[in-house]
Amino acid sequence: MSTFWLSYLPLAIILSSLLPGLVIFTLKEHQVKLRISLNLIGVTVKLVLVLIMLQAVRSGATFYFSVPFLPGADLVLQGDALSLLFVTLSSVLWLATTIYAIGYLENSPLRSRFFGYFSLCVSATVGLALSGNLVSFLLFYELLTLATFPLVVHRGTPQSLAAGRRYLSYTLAGGVLLLTGVALLHSMVQSPQFTPGGYIGAVISAHAGLLQLAFGLMIAGLGVKAALLPLHGWLPQAMVAPAPVSALLHAVAVVKAGAFGIIRLVYDVFGVDSMQLLQLAEPLMLLAAATILYGSWRALAQQDIKRRLAYSTISQVSYITAGVAMLGPLAAVGGLVHLVHQGVMKITLFFCAGNYAETLGVHTIRQLNGAGRRMPITSIAFTLGALGMIGIPPTAGFISKWYLGLGAVATDNPLMLLVFVFSGLLNAAYFLPIVYRLWFSPQAQPWPAEQRLSAKFETHWMLLLPVIFTALLIVLMGLFASTVISPLSWAELIVEREFRYD
Repeated sequence: MSTFWLSYLPLAIILSSLLPGLVIFTLKEHQVKLRISLNLIGVTVKLVLVLIMLQAVRSGATFYFSVPFLPGADLVLQGDALSLLFVTLSSVLWLATTIYAIGYLENSPLRSRFFGYFSLCVSATVGLALSGNLVSFLLFYELLTLATFPLVVHRGTPQSLAAGRRYLSYTLAGGVLLLTGVALLHSMVQSPQFTPGGYIGAVISAHAGLLQLAFGLMIAGLGVKAALLPLHGWLPQAMVAPAPVSALLHAVAVVKAGAFGIIRLVYDVFGVDSMQLLQLAEPLMLLAAATILYGSWRALAQQDIKRRLAYSTISQVSYITAGVAMLGPLAAVGGLVHLVHQGVMKITLFFCAGNYAETLGVHTIRQLNGAGRRMPITSIAFTLGALGMIGIPPTAGFISKWYLGLGAVATDNPLMLLVFVFSGLLNAAYFLPIVYRLWFSPQAQPWPAEQRLSAKFETHWMLLLPVIFTALLIVLMGLFASTVISPLSWAELIVEREFRYD
């Protein structure tokens, strides 16, 4: 591959969604075909460019783009195996969410504003994934906050505005904590490129206490978006946003950005050896364990469908942090592959929740009785997503939880193994009653707003197609986990190349 592409392909991947988004802002509401075309062109170009980078990185190529930004810290973009894991997830799910959002917002106002910010959000997410140092990561991390806020408040209702204010207060405060931690670390070690094995080893003996403080500040800043306990309070309230935004928050962008940042911080800034020397791994693991159990427990009490899914996300995303914090290769594989698998499963569940709301006017679990017979395709997809979240084979969720369990055994962490088992039981306790209601409970009352669109489809085809696609992925990623093109295979490649376990 030419030097030009090795330098500029990461930038091109970001621009493939940024440029269409900027044009979409200028469109009138009636320019529907042009807006849809720009969205789909951006998605297609991004997927093609990501595929090219995937093939090149697997072959050993290195992508690197840098421009001067701050003294001692350039703006750096890099394409490595870890960044491509998140970029590919975001790009594929952006395609599904774009199609879903077009159908979901078909008769809504302010669509140009929505899809403009939607594209900016994806651009910031991809930029964050491709960031090559902490300063670049911080820049895109804050841009993601600003791009997502208009989507949370899109409906303009008092509830959405209150949720937006809460979201902004949490994430901006988290950004300040992250900035403080990055600045403190930068004062000891100027921000070099992310390095497998970390780069702070030379200053541990002189600055151990300050390094621990910097790590704590950065984990707190990242923990806001990753919804770690007790920094999770914005996420359930943000569920007043439209279903495509909820899917974006949970599966594609915000929550995953926090988890991805924790992965970078642990492995490419501090490194396994420094984490052990500074005794940072165990507190992070215990924090993840507490969040896993808390999110699962709170999900049991929620009757609103999206709020139950929100607390499920709080629990499930912390599986990623737990896998990272155990500092073992098998646990790392489990955490990394769960980044992908949880995203696909959770976006399926939110798509289904949106379909029930749009087609039947259903928002609570009690209203779902018998919905499986009225909307069988959506309900099959929801069932697959729920079984995946519990960890039932052969779904994708089983694969990641199996590796996390093996990782807990391999690193001699019986506490984490018990946490995973107990959380799985709680997952079953709050998902299986929904599945039962869908298929086995008789319909007790008419649905609030049933729309019988046609005899051919149970709902709008643009709401149905993404659900089918992501539900198939849940099964295929489980059945074909051992193949070379699976997320599991790519996670193993990352651990082999980039994480050092001596």
